[in-house]
Amino acid sequence: MSLQDYEVLPEKNRIRLDKLLAEINPTYSRTQVQGWIDQGLVTVNGEVVKANYKCLTNDRIKWTIPKIEVMKIEKENIPLDIVHEDDDLLIVNKPRGMVVHPSAGHQHGTLVNALLYHCDQLSELNGKERPGIVHRIDKDTSGLLVVAKHEQAHIHLAEQLAAQKVERRYEAVVHEVIEHEHGLVDAPIGRDPKDRQKMAVVDQGKPAVTHFHVLHRYKKHTHIACQLETGRTHQIRVHMKYIGHPLAGDPKYGRRKTLDINGQALHANGLEFTHPVTNEWMQFEAEAPAAFQRLFDQLEKIY
Repeated sequence: MSLQDYEVLPEKNRIRLDKLLAEINPTYSRTQVQGWIDQGLVTVNGEVVKANYKCLTNDRIKWTIPKIEVMKIEKENIPLDIVHEDDDLLIVNKPRGMVVHPSAGHQHGTLVNALLYHCDQLSELNGKERPGIVHRIDKDTSGLLVVAKHEQAHIHLAEQLAAQKVERRYEAVVHEVIEHEHGLVDAPIGRDPKDRQKMAVVDQGKPAVTHFHVLHRYKKHTHIACQLETGRTHQIRVHMKYIGHPLAGDPKYGRRKTLDINGQALHANGLEFTHPVTNEWMQFEAEAPAAFQRLFDQLEKIY
């Protein structure tokens, strides 16, 4: 760890603390800086403050940059449901409960551990800790992911995602009955100012658009299909909560657990994009896991 010290200059008066520290430490992201603040590693005039603190001229800021430990990611012989594979990419149907890439709290049993065992070559465009990972889905969300085997494929796929040319379809079960057949949520998403472990609809967030339509109605729940225009963190979970229909079983954004389901009822069942090398239009589908059918049976019986 290294201790840093800075006195706020007049031209930096009223700037947010996290923004100022990100400017001073250009090799670190603003999210990393916010992590330091949340951990109490930053003080202003000897006091621990929040990330949105507005710095004043002559404020004395002191912070400690934590030492980053490089994880050794091991190959693990974990079975994978591979929907498609060629020389350039894989399509994997990720099971519910599997983390996509290793982190401090999940160094084993991740999709990346399994991919390293299965593949001799994966793109390292996103770093050695996320080989091949072009996009991700949450631990308790099941469904389709595209994995790049080399950088050319990775760049092409990432460009398609950024240009909203990748079609991603999901199905979910939400609380309450949605009366209309179709809906669209167009609301910006950013870090929740009240809880930095969550995302929320906020004015200064990034644009986020979710389309949905009703598949089936139960007495107190609705089975819906969703399609994303954008790919913000927790987008469907946040948007459905925002309109008053949080996902069933969602531990972060949902209601008190009332159904026998582990994690949110969300499955990535459709994926379409242009192949990064052959330019062929690729289409893939994956049926929802057995947990979904058990949930449907439960809703039919209970309600």
